[in-house]
Amino acid sequence: MFCSTGMRPMGRMHSHRHGQSHSIRPVTPSAPTWIKQSPEEIEELVLKYAKEGLKTSEIGVKLRDQHAIPLTKQIVKKSITEILAQKGIKSDMPEDLNNIVNKALGLQKHLKTHTSDRRNVRSLELLEAKVHRLSSYYKKIGRIPKTWKYKSVIAQLE
Repeated sequence: MFCSTGMRPMGRMHSHRHGQSHSIRPVTPSAPTWIKQSPEEIEELVLKYAKEGLKTSEIGVKLRDQHAIPLTKQIVKKSITEILAQKGIKSDMPEDLNNIVNKALGLQKHLKTHTSDRRNVRSLELLEAKVHRLSSYYKKIGRIPKTWKYKSVIAQLE
């Protein structure tokens, strides 16, 4: 069970799997030749979709599926979040942290009605550990305020 470099693959944090199955990003940082849009047109598309209320990941999926743009960073030399930040459209909380907090809220609501569900009590503990780990990273890089704190009771109110 070795990967191509001869070393064991890195395992997942909260599961017993190694997680090798995924697509690999292109090695070359150059833009693909089949793309017809200019970088300015791609930035306009990103802004249009952001004003429609799509999240950054949804914008990336829409660009990939409808416009055949695999990665904006190769063409525009900026990520979708960097484009939105330059144009003044910036969310107060990073998307991945927000998704994990919402998932934890859903689990808390489930556990209020199903109090004996021990498996999901454990998964809530793991989710909250992920929230704390991610939030400490975002505090370190300055993406969220240093005073931001996740508490399960406060998260239910927000």
